[in-house]
Amino acid sequence: MGVYLSTPKTEKFSEDGENSKVKYGLSSMQGWRTTMEDAHAAFPDLDDSTSFFGVYDGHGGGCQILCKIPSSAVLKSEAYSAGDLSTALQKSFFRMDEMMRGQRGWRELAVLGDKINKFTGMIEGLIWSPRGGDGNELDDNWAFEDGPHSDFSGPTSGSTACVALIRGKQLLVANAGDSRCVISRKGQAYNLSRDHKPELDAERERILRAGGFIHAGRVNGSLNLARAIGDMEFKQNRFLPVEKQVVTANPDIKTVELCDDDEFLVLACDGIWDCMSSQQLVDFIHEQLSTETKLSAVCEKVLDRCLAPSTASGEGCDNMTMIMVQFKPMEQNVSALTDKEEPSPSESTSEVDDPKLQEPKQQNESS
Repeated sequence: MGVYLSTPKTEKFSEDGENSKVKYGLSSMQGWRTTMEDAHAAFPDLDDSTSFFGVYDGHGGGCQILCKIPSSAVLKSEAYSAGDLSTALQKSFFRMDEMMRGQRGWRELAVLGDKINKFTGMIEGLIWSPRGGDGNELDDNWAFEDGPHSDFSGPTSGSTACVALIRGKQLLVANAGDSRCVISRKGQAYNLSRDHKPELDAERERILRAGGFIHAGRVNGSLNLARAIGDMEFKQNRFLPVEKQVVTANPDIKTVELCDDDEFLVLACDGIWDCMSSQQLVDFIHEQLSTETKLSAVCEKVLDRCLAPSTASGEGCDNMTMIMVQFKPMEQNVSALTDKEEPSPSESTSEVDDPKLQEPKQQNESS
């Protein structure tokens, strides 16, 4: 069977929730793949004023535990306490990446894994980690120990991460990899993230400067992503900072001022985007919303729409995860597009990358 099953697993994990500001639905499906390596996070009430949503597309196995704790990493950040949400998001990506590196990270993950999921926690870590407990108090100052994992540089597996933080009218999107965030504004799709593929100029330049190469669209002929959490084999240059490694976890971060024209947000792994463009997905969702009010049901229909009838082409055969976040009416209408003409549908059959949704407070370009 190779990487594909003889018949797809179409059972779905779906969930709905809401608070006074947002309503969300999500669904995930293994599909044709032999394993499920997507994961997600949905916390409409991260705290009293903030919502957090994220999708994660793992590769190589062994890193899905990271997908359960980024919201915790954000909350623990001093920058978050100080109201600097952008820095808090960036540091949470670096913290997750650090957890994948060596003995200290695996030990801390073991503790967190115990608390979050006793069945799928870090079994390897549980075998040799001297610490246990419920993980309520995490100590970052682990003492170094000799042992079978003391020289472990980190797993060869990794994961994309695309997360959205919503506080009042402010929306922040942080992305590393090729999962994608799209917003629907008056029916028009706007990308709030970009797919970090090796052929992008900024990614190619960083990869080459760090001593890597690109072959057949893959970093060092292996990884078809230019940014990811984990994948430590591409982060071994001790003379370069983390943001300049061949592959980096450094996220692009975009900040958008929400307005009454904003209808919903979609976060999805590339299993969806391989089959539908951003605009096609937004159009499909609008069609479903005319008869469906349960957002997870809309997500399920998207997954069914994308699932391939066979593995002949490869498209529609990946794991699929999608989160849809619907904005409830705001008190004020503040549009970020008032000084820009609306793009006509003829300009693109896929999606529109609006400058006002990309440029403000965009951070962390690799150079």
